[in-house]
Amino acid sequence: MYSEKVMKLFRHPHNMGKIENPDGLGKVGNPVCGDVMYIYIKVGKNKEGKDIIEDIKFETFGCVAAIATSSMITDLAKGKTLEEAEKITRDDVADCLEGLPPIKMHCSNLAADGLKAAIADYRKKRQAK
Repeated sequence: MYSEKVMKLFRHPHNMGKIENPDGLGKVGNPVCGDVMYIYIKVGKNKEGKDIIEDIKFETFGCVAAIATSSMITDLAKGKTLEEAEKITRDDVADCLEGLPPIKMHCSNLAADGLKAAIADYRKKRQAK
């Protein structure tokens, strides 16, 4: 049912955990399946002075696909500018995982949405200062 890559990231997820005092926090969930994701980001600057995702972690309460997509989104976003990270789509996540069963595609949506929510939270906090 799941690709070998999905199972590998489920068994040994990357960037799992919580960032204390994150610069941005995205919380998303799916009431139908009960999956809940928290995406934490720390933002720094690259050589050109652009905001980049310096560190990213996740806490996910959900199924195999939810954990694997959370791990994959953190791998895809780390080190990217905020603009580049915002362009990561659900299809990018699924493709990097070598596919997801159609019934589990909503998990890749959650991961992409969680990242976008964390970036939006960062920008909102920055504007408030």
